[in-house]
Amino acid sequence: MSLYTTPGLLIRDHPYNYTVNSSEECTLTTCSLLQAQYTYDPSLTGNAFVASIFSLLLLLQLILGSYYRTIGFTIAMSCGLILEIIGYIGRVQMHFNPFIQQPFMMQLICVTIAPVFFTAAIYLGLSRIIVVYGTHLSLLLPGTIAISFMVSDFFSLLLQAGGGAVVEIANDVATERIGIHLTVAGLGLQVASLGLLLLGCADFVRRCRGMGKVLSSVDAHQRIRRKGLFRSFLGGELVKKGLLFATLAILTRSTYRIFELQGGFHGKLWNSEVDFMVCDGTMVALASLCLTILHPGMAFHGYWDAANFKLKNKGFCGRGV
Repeated sequence: MSLYTTPGLLIRDHPYNYTVNSSEECTLTTCSLLQAQYTYDPSLTGNAFVASIFSLLLLLQLILGSYYRTIGFTIAMSCGLILEIIGYIGRVQMHFNPFIQQPFMMQLICVTIAPVFFTAAIYLGLSRIIVVYGTHLSLLLPGTIAISFMVSDFFSLLLQAGGGAVVEIANDVATERIGIHLTVAGLGLQVASLGLLLLGCADFVRRCRGMGKVLSSVDAHQRIRRKGLFRSFLGGELVKKGLLFATLAILTRSTYRIFELQGGFHGKLWNSEVDFMVCDGTMVALASLCLTILHPGMAFHGYWDAANFKLKNKGFCGRGV
């Protein structure tokens, strides 16, 4: 097991190797930050502020979800927000002692996998939008979209959580790298799914704008489409705000995490709190904020159930293909 050397100081090779003191013995007064989980002291103010934002959004999601009865959407958003809160609580704990392992693993696993649940909420919202405009205008049926992308998210979650677990039990660099590679694979799958989602959205918008296209004639669907707030939820016909912005924010965050983890625990991105807070914390917070302010319950004006879809369909693709 190798250790890097600088004049008068040995530095850890991975988060759990220390030269003289164990992680339980190290404190900010007895050890160097170069021996900590990060080579910086996590900001108390910054991380507590982000945790408070997610806590407020969780409260709003529970209130809105209960009022509008958007059960699936609310569960997905709540799971993601709870994980984000736990992760940032871990980072707050690391401010007082950046050497101990438990808070490090809390933030590593929770903050990494939380956006998977936000993307699930996006898939549910998109599927209902397709129902409102007409399933014949989509390449894939709403149920197909929900099942396909959520299955992808499930495997992404398994890979990321599994990678975090491997990192936690690693006692050598080789095993640790396996955990990192598993997590990167999960993030890569998430990025690929979001990329396909954006392509599908672009094609759906094109079909909705196409001349001669007939939108869904169901009375409830027509009433939903006439609501101005519903159009805001779509983000200027799905592309400019709302779901698209949240998707792009999470896509940006996941891409950043791939590069961050590929550099390992000694990489420049891994040890830059500014990069993390901007590219991860801020992006996820903006996505969550967008999905809360433009909550689908308000956008659908109580017609969330009217835009429901069946998971079992006779066909795989929409009739407009």
